[in-house]
Order: sequence, then structure tokens, then C-alpha cells
Amino acid sequence: MLTKAVIVLLFSLVVWAYQTIKPPPPKICGLPNGPPVTSPRIKLGDGRYLAYQERGVVKENAKYKIIVVHGFDNSKDMNLAASQELIDELGIYFLLFDRAGYGESDPNPNRSVKSEAFDIQELADQLELGSKFYVLGVSMGSYPTWGCLKYIPDRLAGAALIVPVVNYWWPSFPSNLSREGYGKLPLPDQWSIRVAHYAPWLLYWWMTQNWFSSSSIVKSHPEIFSTRDKDILKKMAANLNRNQTKVRQQGIFESLHHDYMVGFGNWEFDPMNLSNPFPQESKIVHIWQGYEDRLVPFQLQRFVAEKLPWIWYHEVDNGGHLIHHDSDLFETMLRKLLL
Repeated sequence: MLTKAVIVLLFSLVVWAYQTIKPPPPKICGLPNGPPVTSPRIKLGDGRYLAYQERGVVKENAKYKIIVVHGFDNSKDMNLAASQELIDELGIYFLLFDRAGYGESDPNPNRSVKSEAFDIQELADQLELGSKFYVLGVSMGSYPTWGCLKYIPDRLAGAALIVPVVNYWWPSFPSNLSREGYGKLPLPDQWSIRVAHYAPWLLYWWMTQNWFSSSSIVKSHPEIFSTRDKDILKKMAANLNRNQTKVRQQGIFESLHHDYMVGFGNWEFDPMNLSNPFPQESKIVHIWQGYEDRLVPFQLQRFVAEKLPWIWYHEVDNGGHLIHHDSDLFETMLRKLLL
């Protein structure tokens, strides 16, 4: 009897553990029990749908066409801090889209740095942007941008990586430098990133359990923001975009957790080994970094820039992780990218 009881107990524990670590199925937009589709979408070659939004001047009249890649816990409805005057002056057409699993874009169980780059290329082709376009990636949206520089460089007219997230396991980083940068993160985020890298199958449980603090980034804890970031957040709070409530609507695993798994997972390449995709051009790839960024250590970003001298590195002295929400600075970023 005792043996049977032990077997039943062990079996129950296994079932409980499996149910705990297994993420729930996504609530896919447009399907029964899923959120409604309210945005234009394209159908990709693999059958997934990608939602997008067009802003700026009419595409046919545009001088510059920019695909904007949103960051972590964000969407195509993100704020673009550019005035209409500048947009009209330069003739800018913006194409924003929900990355896989975010907003109204279908999840991609095989999401990778490479797949995100080819999603961008297919979006550009279906919307007839032409042979070349610009890519602007923000924060976690930088890994699709690095993917574009690796896999579709011939399609790019230029690129900007704004406060780009770094992967602490990129081989070119000296171990002491990556350890130092990693150690600057809040302890819960160190653990979340470690789990995403070494045990991605456990990430859903780690991010949803209540025994330990799992991620100050997901919870937007004040400690991750610089003084300037907090001032920006106060201004943004007065102009909340209701569409941003759709960011996680298909499930936090498909959106946020999968971002962690790809961004901090094992990449197929080391960005610091990339060759200049524009040997005939001068400084048309830009990195913008805040000196006071508490999420991305400037020391690591400086090292990336030193390894890639063909990238134009800009460091904002009193800037944090939200520098792209400063309208004057964002307009400077656009001018540097396009002119």
C-alpha cells in the first residue's frame, strides 16, 4: 500500500510540475476565443499573419521609408516622438508592425533573430516599399535589426539601433566585461535572463511563480529607470494610448517571454563579427545609447561600437533607456539616419 501511495504521489507531482511549467495555449487573434482583428494584416509565407500600421506621409510621395521595430512589451502603436513638421519636411513614411506574438500578429513558435529579419523583409515586399528601406529598432527591437544587418543587408538603406539590448553571451565580449555589465542589473532580472538563456523551458514558470521576484523589467519597477526616464514617464502618463492594452492580449509567453528567449538565447552569429554591409557608404548605421541607462550598460555598448568602427556611436550623457521619447533627441536621430 505504501509503495502504491508513493507512486501516486510522485505521479501527481510530475503532473503538477508539467502543468506549472507548460505555458497556456495562445489566444490567437481572429480565432474562436481569441481577440478580434482590428488592424490591417498581411499573410506571411508560413501562414502567419502580421499586423501593421502606416504613419507619416503617403507612401507613394515619401522620400524616406522607415520600418520601425518596437521593443519589449510594446507594439506598433508605440509613440513616435517626431513632429508632423519634421515628417513633412523630410518626407518620411513610417511602417510599424506587431512583432510575432505581440498585439495582433500571430505567434511564431520558431521565432528567432533570423525569422524576425525575414518577417521584416516580407512585410516590406508585400507593402511594396521598394528595393531598399531603413530599419529603426528600439531596445529589444534591436535583435531583429541586427538580424537585418546579418541576413538582408542588401535591402537596407540604413539602420538605427536605439538603446539596443545586448546579449551577455555574445562570444566577442570579454568575460570580465560581460560579468560586470550583467552584475549591474537588478538581481531578479539577472535570474530571469539566466533562466531564459540556460533553461528556456522553465521561463514561463519562473516569470509567473510568486515565491521570488522574477523580473523588475516586466513589472516596470522604478529602480530600472533613470531620473530622466522617470520625467519622461510622467509626461507619457498624461497621453496614454489605449491600443497599448493589446500588447499582451495573445499571452505573455508568446510576447514577453519569447522575446527573452530569443534576445538572450544562443544566436546563430555574433554581431561583433559582422562585416560592414555598406563598404561604399560612410556611417549609415547608428547606435544610440544613454549613459545613465540602467537596463543596458553603456560599457558593453561602447565595446560593441569599438569592434564595429563602421557604426556611428552616439552616447547621450544624461540619457536613460527612454531617450527615444525625447522629441528633440528623436528628431536628431532621424536627421542623422536620413541626411
